[in-house]
Amino acid sequence: MDDPREFLTTETEGWVPYQALATLSDDDLGRPVEGAHGWSGRDLMAHLVFWQEVAVGLARDLAAGDSSPTAEGVSAEWDKRGDAWNDQILDEWRALPLSVVRARFGSAPLDLRNALADAPEARWWGNEEHRQTLIEETVEHYADHPSELAAILAAAAS
Repeated sequence: MDDPREFLTTETEGWVPYQALATLSDDDLGRPVEGAHGWSGRDLMAHLVFWQEVAVGLARDLAAGDSSPTAEGVSAEWDKRGDAWNDQILDEWRALPLSVVRARFGSAPLDLRNALADAPEARWWGNEEHRQTLIEETVEHYADHPSELAAILAAAAS
């Protein structure tokens, strides 16, 4: 990806399929699905939004300055714990009321757009490390989970 507008378009288009999760009933969102590694729709929402919120934090940090304590902290935590951290994140999100999960799922994409609009483009796109973090936490991450989404939506339709 060579252009920030291309990134914004690709990010938006990549998120569109996941918006179908918001249409599922509470029961459907809560049902673990074998074809989704045992995740429920709620789990997939939580997983994606947590990492979207990392991108939001990065962009908000960059609106204030050239560095991102958010990205630095997340990188250190990931290096230390990896997928065990993902498991903890899911446990924490499972403890939240579903209404909160739905609200954050609904607001995170706009929060990201607004945060990027507030940050100087040179800080988030002009810096290779920040650009790569944004791509990883959004576009590349969305591309990692279409099979889970398909299984969850299929289970809800049956």
